[in-house]
Amino acid sequence: MSKIEIMVNHQAGLHARPAGEFVKTASKFPCEIKVRNMTEEGDFINAKSILSVLTLGVNQGFVIEIDAEGEQADEAIQALADLVENNFGE
Repeated sequence: MSKIEIMVNHQAGLHARPAGEFVKTASKFPCEIKVRNMTEEGDFINAKSILSVLTLGVNQGFVIEIDAEGEQADEAIQALADLVENNFGE
């Protein structure tokens, strides 16, 4: 299992377009990927579900934890970390 904790700095948090980009990136990988809102001590949800990601309530400055297990787990974590660190391409 691979995992990372990372702060979301996008002004919209993990909502709207950033959430869509996050799910789109997660969906490219065959492994199971889960994410949770660490700032509010939330439960893990499926990172490939847009509705689930939107319900996390991640705002700017919140920390998320991303866990991946299975084939290409390390690559998935790296791709999602890069996406968040690069402010979702903006």
